[in-house]
Amino acid sequence: MIEVADILRLHGSAYRQQHRLLPSQQKVLEDLVRCRTAACGGRLYRCDHCGQEHYSYHSCRNRHCPKCHAQQTERWLAVHQRRLLACDYYLLTFTLPQGLRALTYANQKALYSLLMSSATAALQRLGWDPKYVGGQMAILAVLHTWTRALLYHPHVHLLVSAGGLSRDGQRWVPARHPAFLVPGYALSKIFRGKFRAGLKKLGLLGSVPNPIWSQNWVVHCQHAGRGQKVLEYLARYVFRVAILNSRLERFENGLVTFRYRDNRTHQIEHRTLCAEEFLRRFFSHVLPRGLVKVRSYGLWSANNSDKLDKARGLLASAAPPPPPTGQPLATPPPSLTAAAPMLCPQCKIGHLSWVQCLLPQQTRAP
Repeated sequence: MIEVADILRLHGSAYRQQHRLLPSQQKVLEDLVRCRTAACGGRLYRCDHCGQEHYSYHSCRNRHCPKCHAQQTERWLAVHQRRLLACDYYLLTFTLPQGLRALTYANQKALYSLLMSSATAALQRLGWDPKYVGGQMAILAVLHTWTRALLYHPHVHLLVSAGGLSRDGQRWVPARHPAFLVPGYALSKIFRGKFRAGLKKLGLLGSVPNPIWSQNWVVHCQHAGRGQKVLEYLARYVFRVAILNSRLERFENGLVTFRYRDNRTHQIEHRTLCAEEFLRRFFSHVLPRGLVKVRSYGLWSANNSDKLDKARGLLASAAPPPPPTGQPLATPPPSLTAAAPMLCPQCKIGHLSWVQCLLPQQTRAP
């Protein structure tokens, strides 16, 4: 399989000479090149049947690496699936206008945070209105900065409960309008206003052209069922960015071809870029160190655990009674047993036994 690391190993050095990398981008370059190689250290195993030795190298654990965090992603998904309330959900997407993207890229840490806080504050303001919900909703915000073609496109996805806990904490209030959670035109205006106020507070408002404030800002809302499918989608990129190695199809003669699904036609498209442009797009999605890209608000906020428990209890009391004895509610979880010994990939008969740990080897950065 072709990997982003292969492209970095061959073209990373030349790219760094021609472009100034931010510290976070330089760290990604170094980590991805080292990932699952002798430079990260690892373990040596030996087959108890054929005697063949096998090396298993450690991962880099960088949050931008396309081949790390599989188990971490599974754990994150399991935790957030358990946090889901027994209600319907909506997926809302807030996108910054094209005219703000250069300013956002130059001030990533501040403006990514402002994007997330402005979107959630606008939604919560309408959510408290009894014409739409009249309660405090559960909100999960996940920052994305890319299109499927890897273009720079900062936006935030919000998974939102279709209802909320009343102000007195005694009732679960379902959303008033099944067709939409809150009116998009009003949400867009409030979002725009809160982002503008945030820019003014940061001293960046003078850098924005005036026509930006008369544009319609894009806010998309769609029903998300019980939230499971949206969580699965969001989980893919919680610990990764932009592209998975499985989408890379060819890498030869300095050209990279990858596939993606077009948002408008829903057809699979193929895009071929020179390695320099591919790396430019990839690095544009590397987040600043310390930026939290997944945040919880409302009932899912860490400060509202008591309210979340109350909402869960109210929804459970309103749910249909459980099925009669003998009909389990769900498939029981698999038993937690020790992992089976690894089968030898060489002879396919024996099993691999640990021999020794391997210390990381020093390598020259690309």
